[in-house]
Amino acid sequence: MLPSLTAHRLRAQGINAPLGSSPADAVRHMAAMQSQDYHAALWAVGLRTADATQADVEGAIARGEIVRTWPMRGTLHLLAREDVRWMVALLAPRVQAANAGRIARELGLDATTLARGQRVVERALSTGTPMARADLYACMDAAGIVSRDQRGLHLLNWLAHESVICHGPRLGKQPTFVLMDAWVPPAAALARDEALHRLALRYLQGHGPATAADLAWWSGLTQKDARQALTLASSAVEQETCEGITWWWRSDAPAPSRSRAVHVLPAFDEYLIGYRDRTPVLDAAQTRRVFSVNGLVAATAIVGGRVAATWKRAVADGDVVFDPLRPLEDAEHASLLRAAQRWRRFLGDAP
Repeated sequence: MLPSLTAHRLRAQGINAPLGSSPADAVRHMAAMQSQDYHAALWAVGLRTADATQADVEGAIARGEIVRTWPMRGTLHLLAREDVRWMVALLAPRVQAANAGRIARELGLDATTLARGQRVVERALSTGTPMARADLYACMDAAGIVSRDQRGLHLLNWLAHESVICHGPRLGKQPTFVLMDAWVPPAAALARDEALHRLALRYLQGHGPATAADLAWWSGLTQKDARQALTLASSAVEQETCEGITWWWRSDAPAPSRSRAVHVLPAFDEYLIGYRDRTPVLDAAQTRRVFSVNGLVAATAIVGGRVAATWKRAVADGDVVFDPLRPLEDAEHASLLRAAQRWRRFLGDAP
């Protein structure tokens, strides 16, 4: 493994030192942050933002400074507003190509039905008022496009990948949808090589050092495209081969600094999910304690850059309960409790 890998990643990821003073700065630095678990994603941003509260992050989403949509891997992510169009244009087509035959065959969502559904959704959102998913389903049903059995969800997902819609501000606890053209400013399209070049630099900015396989996993690109992206960015990156593995990082990456070595991370955090190979931070024997067979990724606590425990919020009193992956020293446990207090301050329920 590359020497000091975890120290460099903790700095690149903004875990040891905040990435900026605003939630949008943090998301922009990371390029994209996985967010199918909405509240976990809020803490992922807050963790990387100086003095942020949950209200600050939600405010940035409500204002459209941060946009929640499906840019890659068929998975919801948070992106800075100016990154939405080029990333969706580069990465979503591969997801669409992989899904088209299946949703036509299994759900009856062929090209004709998808086009009809797009017209229905565009008409419903044309007033500019964000709409909850259930209301859009009702519009589909009224137009003769059955939304049950996951058909409505897959139709909305398809339209997001086509840059027709994206998530808008929350309505209470419910997500809403808006037309992308009404929510995200227009931007000039990037040539494919330019987009690949940009993607490599942005990924390494928030995730480096990393491998071509890591970039391919994170982005959903092919291994060939990931290698091409890194080659296109070669003038601005460094690389080193260690034990047969080539690691890449940005030439302007800041040196790692000594900082708090104990942190509590949310579920699906980029520190784990942003790489194909998680063994630099998680013992292989403990993988199923963090990554479940049904696709869930637990909230984790890291000590010295490695996962030392998973954690949950107790239902009764809201305290954090740790489930250690290894025996914890008394000082480590005390540090984890202090780190958890930072999370509670982010929520607004601790002094």
